[in-house]
Amino acid sequence: MPRQKLVGIDIRYADDFVVTHQDLHVIIRCRDLISEWLKDIGLELKPSKTRIAHTLYSELSEDKKAGFNFLGYNIRQYPAGKYVSAHKTNGDILGFKTIINPSQESCKKHQESIRKVVKKHKHSPQALLIGELNPIIRGWCNYYNFSDASTTNKFVLQDYLVFKKLRAWGRYRCKSLKTAYEKYFTKIGNKNWIFATKEGDANPLRLLLHRDFGSSSTDYVKVKGDKSPYDGNLVYWSTRMGRHTEMPPSKAYKLKKQKGKCNWCGLHFREGDILEEDHIIATALGGKNCYENLQLLHGHCHDAKTALDMTEIRKKQSSIFHKKLAKEWSKVDYLWIDDIPVVFSS
Repeated sequence: MPRQKLVGIDIRYADDFVVTHQDLHVIIRCRDLISEWLKDIGLELKPSKTRIAHTLYSELSEDKKAGFNFLGYNIRQYPAGKYVSAHKTNGDILGFKTIINPSQESCKKHQESIRKVVKKHKHSPQALLIGELNPIIRGWCNYYNFSDASTTNKFVLQDYLVFKKLRAWGRYRCKSLKTAYEKYFTKIGNKNWIFATKEGDANPLRLLLHRDFGSSSTDYVKVKGDKSPYDGNLVYWSTRMGRHTEMPPSKAYKLKKQKGKCNWCGLHFREGDILEEDHIIATALGGKNCYENLQLLHGHCHDAKTALDMTEIRKKQSSIFHKKLAKEWSKVDYLWIDDIPVVFSS
């Protein structure tokens, strides 16, 4: 884009936009009109960023590549059967499905930013490396969360590439690859090979996974015709949007994350149900008071889980008490006479 001087300030005009139409002649005419309009204000279209492409057929595109990139996304259509194909408003089958993924350039930039951080922390503690990588992964995944990255395994591929970088990072610091695995990777829940610290606490500092954010896609569920954000159905709208003016932000966030289901019984929350926040790992058992360790349960489900947590807490307290008692008895000398302990010295 050309530059213009305004009151001594160097200004660059730049923006991205897409024109879509089913007729190629209309698209060409729009390009000509846009070029003429920009010329009047001293601007022009950048040839390297301007292209005419078909979203389904590559032979109809200028560069023989179907689809186009826009704001970091790649939008393309693929032939599909009647069971997965998109439909017209009257129900007719279109014969294709639209897939929106992170563009190849965006994926490369993301991996390059991760590579630089890993290289910078060659000799740093593991916790410091995790602390700098997590915001990068979270930000990138949040931007592409409403694409098809989860259903097309784009997030899984990113996790694999990150794993290879961290494996090389661990191998550089250890004598063998086996030692690196044992020192820096662990199993958390039902997930293996999690890059996490091993201080022995119940909630270690772990690296976020891209696939943990892959809960959405472009197959949006339409809002029911009789629904409105102001109809008082807090559970429905919080589950759908993750926020509501009359619902506490933490509860609305968890409703969307849990897809409107109770993590204990697996049933959907209904309007009027008692919703209670619960620590996944009780704080008395080493759990942290953070968003990642909180979940939303029915009131009665919360009572059932708390009863189990209290059993574990009592076991832990009893174990600590017996250890202290054994330690105190180890400090004295005693002899059993007729089943009675007689202390001789302290």
